[in-house]
Formats: sequence, C-alpha cells, structure tokens
Amino acid sequence: MPAIHDVDRGEQRRALAMSTVSFTVCFAVWTIFSIIGISIRKELGLSETQFGLLVGTPILTGSLIRVVLGIWTDRYGGRLVFTATMLAAAVATFLLSHAATYPQMLAAALGVGIAGGSFAVGVAYVSRWYPAGKQGTALGIFGAGNVGSAVTKFLAPFVLVAFGWQMVAQVWAAALVVMAAIFWFTTNDDPVQAERRRTGLRPKSAWLELEPLKNVQVWRFAIYYFFVFGAFVALALWLPQYLINVYGLDIKTAGMIAAFFSVPASLFRAYGGHLSDVYGARRVLYWTFLVGIAATFVLSYPPTDYVVHGTNGPIAFHMEMGLVGFTVSVFVLGFFMALGKAAVYKHIPVYYPDHVGSVGGLVGMIGGLGGFVLPILFGVLLDLTGLWTSCFMALFLLVSGALVWMHLAVRQMEREAGGETLARLPQLPEMQGLPEPKVTAVAPKASGAVLTDWRPEDPEFWAKTGRAIARRNLWLSIPALLLSFAIWQVWSVVVAKLPLVGFAYSTDQLFWLAALPGISGATLRIFYSFMVPIFGGRLWTTLTTWSLIIPALGIGYAVQNPDTPYVVLLILALLCGFGGGNFSSSMANISFFFPKAEKGNALALNAGLGNLGVSVVQFVVPLVITAGVFGWLGGDPAMVKGQAAPLWLQNAGFFFVPFIVLSAFASWFGMNDIADAKASFAEQAVIFRRAHNWMMCWLYTGTFGSFIGYSAGFPLLAKALFPDVNALQFAFLGPLVGALSRSGTGWLADKYGGARVTMGAFVLMMIGVSGVLWFIGIRDQSGAFWGFFASFLLLFFATGVGNASTFQMIPAIMTKEMARLMPKADAETRRKQAEKESAAITGFTAAIAAFGAFFIPKGYGTSIALTGGPEAALWAFLIFYVSCLVLTWAVYTRKGGLLHDVERAKRASIRPAAAE
Repeated sequence: MPAIHDVDRGEQRRALAMSTVSFTVCFAVWTIFSIIGISIRKELGLSETQFGLLVGTPILTGSLIRVVLGIWTDRYGGRLVFTATMLAAAVATFLLSHAATYPQMLAAALGVGIAGGSFAVGVAYVSRWYPAGKQGTALGIFGAGNVGSAVTKFLAPFVLVAFGWQMVAQVWAAALVVMAAIFWFTTNDDPVQAERRRTGLRPKSAWLELEPLKNVQVWRFAIYYFFVFGAFVALALWLPQYLINVYGLDIKTAGMIAAFFSVPASLFRAYGGHLSDVYGARRVLYWTFLVGIAATFVLSYPPTDYVVHGTNGPIAFHMEMGLVGFTVSVFVLGFFMALGKAAVYKHIPVYYPDHVGSVGGLVGMIGGLGGFVLPILFGVLLDLTGLWTSCFMALFLLVSGALVWMHLAVRQMEREAGGETLARLPQLPEMQGLPEPKVTAVAPKASGAVLTDWRPEDPEFWAKTGRAIARRNLWLSIPALLLSFAIWQVWSVVVAKLPLVGFAYSTDQLFWLAALPGISGATLRIFYSFMVPIFGGRLWTTLTTWSLIIPALGIGYAVQNPDTPYVVLLILALLCGFGGGNFSSSMANISFFFPKAEKGNALALNAGLGNLGVSVVQFVVPLVITAGVFGWLGGDPAMVKGQAAPLWLQNAGFFFVPFIVLSAFASWFGMNDIADAKASFAEQAVIFRRAHNWMMCWLYTGTFGSFIGYSAGFPLLAKALFPDVNALQFAFLGPLVGALSRSGTGWLADKYGGARVTMGAFVLMMIGVSGVLWFIGIRDQSGAFWGFFASFLLLFFATGVGNASTFQMIPAIMTKEMARLMPKADAETRRKQAEKESAAITGFTAAIAAFGAFFIPKGYGTSIALTGGPEAALWAFLIFYVSCLVLTWAVYTRKGGLLHDVERAKRASIRPAAAE
C-alpha cells in the first residue's frame, strides 16, 4: 500500500466530500418511512403493530446488512460497493412507489434498508484515505451524514402534500441514482484497492475478515455504539409522540423540537472526530458517558408530588421538568451522543486497520439494531409502568453499563501494562541503580481460558489434567445446548395453543410456524459448523447462547395480542433457528476435547442431554402457561375460548430467559478454547471434497433429521388424527426417549462399532414407521392411538441410538482415511488433521440433517392437503430409511467396507485400540 502522505490531496478531499454527501442521501432514504409511513398507515388502515413493523423494517435490514457490506468493501473497494449499494437501494425505493398491499410494502422496505448499510461502506472507504492521526476527524465529517434524517423530515412533507407519498419515493430513488453516478465518476479507488489492482494481489477470504470479531473488545465497542447511535435513532423516532403526550404540543412544534435534538446529534459528529484526534477517543467517550448518565438521570425523573411534615405543618411541593429544561437536556444529550459516535469509530481503524469493514460493519450493525429494538422497548416499558419517562430510565441503565464496562476494561489494560513495568523494578528501593541481573527469557503466560497444551491422546496428560477440563467444558456445554433445543422447538407447543387464545390461523399456517424454525436452524448450522475453529468455542458458545434471548422475549410479547400480524410470528419462528444452529458448533467444540476412545460417549452425552431440550419444552411449557409465573411483569393472561380458564401463553418464551442468562455467563467464565484447534474456513472447506462427508449427511439426516422432524410435527399430527385425545400431555415422552437413548447408548458404538449399531437403528426405524402406518389405517378403532403412540416411541428410541452411532462413525472414518490421504505425514499430524476434519464434518452433517425439522412437519401438511392424510409422507420416510440401510451396509459394514475390520477388531482388542 502506498504511504498516506503520497496520496493526492485533491482525491483525498473529494473522496471524503462525496462519501459524506452520498451517506446523507442514503440516510435520508433510510428514514423515508418516518414521513411517508403516516400516509401509508391511513391508506392501508394499519394497526400500531403493523405500522411499527413497517417503519422498523428498513432500520433492521440496514443494520443487519452492514457486516456483509463492510466485508465486501474490504475485499472489493468502497468505490464499487458504495455505488452498487446506492443503486440497489434506489431500485427498492422506486418499487416502493408501486406497492399496493402491506406485504408488498414490507418487501420493498427490506430493500430500502440497504441504504442504511452504506455507513459501513463509507467508514471502510474513508478511513483508507487518511492516516491514523486524522481518521477521527475524517470519519466524524463522514458520519455527519446522519443529518439526512433531518433532510427527510424537512423536505419530504412538502413533496408529500403536493404530489403524494409515491412521488416522495420516486424523487428519493432518483436522488440515489444521481448520487451514485456522481460518486462513481468523481472518486477513485482507495489506496489499498488501487495497490491491489496494480500488483494483482487477491483480497483475503471473506471468512478471514471475520477473524477479529472473536475479540470481546469489538463487542464492547458495539455496546458503546448501541447507546450513542442506536439511542439517537430511537429518540429521533420517539420524541415527537413523547412531546405531544407529555407536554401537549402539536405535531409541528413537536417535530421542530425533535429536529433540535437530531440535527446537533448529527452535525457535531465532525467536531467529535476532531476532539478524538486531539485529546484521544477514550477521553471523549468518558465525557460522553458521564454527561449521558447525568442527562438521562434528570430526564428519567417522573413528575412527583412531595409532602414534608414540618413543625408548622405539612409542606407540599411538586417536581417536574418543564418544556424548556427538557429541550435543553435533550440538546446536551444529543450533542454528546454526536461526540461519542465519532469517538467509537476513531477506535476501529486504529485497533483493526486491516479489518475496518468487518469490524466497523459489526459495530454499525449493533448500533443500528438499537434504533429498531429501543423504540419497541420504550413502548413495552410505557405499557408496563405507565411512565413516559421510563424510556430515559432504560437509557440511564444502558449508558451506566457501558461506562462501567469501559472503565473496567481500561483498568485491566493499565494493570497489565503496569505489571510489566513493576516486574522490571528491584524488590527494594536500595537496589535502584544497581546492574540488572541476567535472567532467562520466560515465555509470556497464556490466558487461562486458552489451552495452549492439549494432548487428549496422551494417557498420562489425559488422566492428570485433560479429563477434568474436558468434562467441565462438556457439562457447561450441555445446558447451553439444552436451552438451544428448547427455543428451537418451542413453536411445536405454542402453535397448538394459538387458536385457543384468539389467533385465527389455518392448519397449513400452523404447520408453517412449526416448520420454519427447522429450515432457519438448519441453514444457520451450515455456517455455525465452521465457527468454533475461527472464533473459539468459549466465545462462540457464549454469543450463541445470548442470541436465544431474542426469540424468547419476542414470542413472550407477540403471543399476548391476537392482532399480532402473521408475518411477525413467521419472523419469530425463523429467529428460533438460532437455537437449532447452536448444535453444530456445540458438537464441533466438544469433539476437540476428548480422545478417540471416548468421543462417541462424550458426543452422545452432549447431544443426547442437549436433545432433552425438546422434551423439556414439551413438558414444561404446558405447565407454565397455566399460571402467572412472573406476576405483573409477565403481562395479563388470555381467556381460553369457550372456557373460563386463563392462559399465560407468553410464559412459553419468558420462562427460559433467566436460564439463558445464567448459561451464557457460565459458558464465558467456565469454558476454554484450544489453541491448536484454530483453523480458517479454507482449511475446513476440504471436507466438501470428501465423499464420506456427503454419505454421513445422508445417514445423519435419517437419524437426527427424523428425531427433530418428528419432535416438531408429532403434536400437530396427533391432534389432527386423534382430536379426541389430549396428545400434548404425552408429546414430551417421544423426544425424552430419543434424547435418553442417544445419551445412554453412545457406549454401544464405542464398543461394537458405529456402523453396525447404525444398521440396527435403521431396521428399528423401518419397523416403527410401519407401525405408525398400520395404526393410522385403523385409527377409528379403540386403542389405535396407543398403538400409534407406541410406534412413535419406538421411532424416537431408534433415532436416538442412530444419532449417537452415526457421530461415532465420523472420527473413525476420518482417522482411517488420513492414512490414505496423508501417507507421508507423521502420526501426530494425521491425528490433528483428522480432528479438524471430523469436527467440521460433525457440524456440517448436523446442519444438513436439521432440515428434517422443516421437511417432516411440512411433509405432513402437504400430504394432508393433497391426499387428505399423512400416509404419503410416511411412505416416503420408509423408503428413505431403506436407502440409508443399504448405504451403511454397502460402504461401511460389509466385508471389504471401510469400517469392517476396524469394528470387528474392537471386541478382540478394545483396550489396545482405545490407547492408540
């Protein structure tokens, strides 16, 4: 890369100016619904919830897309990505003007949100033009493009009144196209991209761009930005109605005061960048958070009447913030938020100069999500407390937490730096000035959370040190995985109760809600399966456990109102896939800790007891929804139609929240990373060339895909076939049997061989499906349900056994394959490669198999819709099990098969084989 001082100053200034103007136009488009949404709501007769979703959708998508756009900017250059971003957003904004229905509006809003992702592009592009000492000022000037929000509020009403909201969308789309052309023709590639083009150097893999995101420091920056930017966007949306309801202002005056907050919170960002360059970003953040605490504390104080009992009688007085004091306070808060936004982004190019796009994208994404989440939180707090000032109470807690975390992190860094200085000082003052003694260099001490020496195949190391550490990580992983399965499958219970509390959905719509977590969870598993070697198991387990709170809280609030749009429930069903995705990373992580001789049992325990989450949710949820477990905090119950019984369906989500928090903290403070288990995506991607990877995907889909699919679909299927039986009270037994059989039979595969046990499991599954088909055919006869239920229990038992045995096969297959694939490598190199590939295959097969959670419930629904019954789907499952049985025999267990000799040698030499 050429030195920054060699960069042409004219090109540098032009890049900054055009980026700032482009971001201003993008921000104006991103917030377009704040004006035209009012007309759209009247035109379509939207409810408050529907309107809130429409306004929030661009904020949400614009935030989520920032990571991807930031990575693309690092790879392909900001000039190309910024131009493409504006053109894509322009197309969506223009199509918005032709939308006529609410779903079409939402679809267009998703595209409009692309404009909000331009922030991550601009940060990466602008930072490459300036040296570290001037990046704060440059990024502050660029970030002042937030004023685009005020541009929309000032100009859009005039166009709307004169020509209608469709013309606003078309004019804003045209502005994006014009700006994209101006930007493309007036700017050049940034110095890094220009140097790549000159030398022909290819950019790094996109997966490597994610490497810095494993650092907790990045997530700490994201929390800072969640306050300084997310709270800014949230208040800009919330203040007009706050002023109208609290101070009785008209919409025009309230809008002007809201602009009085948003304009300085945008324009002074440039000044914040200058202060960060001159005085340091950390000092600016300290002042931002301290003033933020003071301002939000004052603003959060509700109107209060006091009575003091004095000697001359009671003295009464009233305390309440007036309009002038409120306006001054929010102006001060907005001013320091502007400084803080610049200070946060001053840190990023300094700490992560080669990953500004990915790190800046993540920080911007989390901050943007604040603009989506906080207004919802403000509304919830208002409903719960009845206090309009509760929004500032929430912000007070948020900024206080950010300040405490920052200060503790700074103190920790100071202690570490001070420790090195203190270690060089003599033990006594009298020794000052004497010649320093010669000492042998000592390697720096590694963090206790990272295991730099990990040799599970060494019997002495394993017995003395390894077993205790591995078991601790296993027993912390199990509850996290159990909660993941519980959240993943919570809809299998909730959907059966929705009609009882007033949700009027068809059977096919209910099956969609039960099936969608399966497809999203399966898709996420594909990505999650490669994350542990990139980020480390400890950090990834913690983050993915925290992610479960989003669908848990979302379900809790959504099911309280039967008017909640169906699309909201669909989104929450998709978000429950966070729980499904966790399985791949959890299994990959645990596989690194145990030796070959104990892998099967360890993975069976992790997966089997984790699978209990399905049974737990189907047992616990029907109980907790019948009582007000959380009192007033949990909301009011709904009355069951046709009965006088109350139902707290929201507890299906709320119940798991405290356990998720405890498990996340336990994972962070109790788990470990293994240093030599690190691998890039490129290193792991070799599994896509392994034929056995795809064969094991087929077999594991037969076992685990069946387990999770039957778990998701059984309650609704039983209810449809046997309406007179309360099948829900027995539904938990199937997943319970499957989970216990998995955790309790892992030793069978270790002892007799995974392939042989897998064949037996498929035979049992074929018998189970045949039994289900038989009893469905005679379901009108008495006792048919119990035969149907017993056949399903056999199916669940067999899937559990097969789940354990197929996972035991993977390390055995790859250990034998390494001798063929790496004939010249030593034993330790082959062992490590087999470990990495086995972990990746374990996660990837789990990802593919998880699609069973979608296809089996959807198969039932489609079969019933087309033929009037589920028999067609069950026959298809039976044929699939036959193919799995044939594949296992032909490739692995027959004489000459890959595992034939290995598995038959186990009985004769089980102890020597385990010690190899």
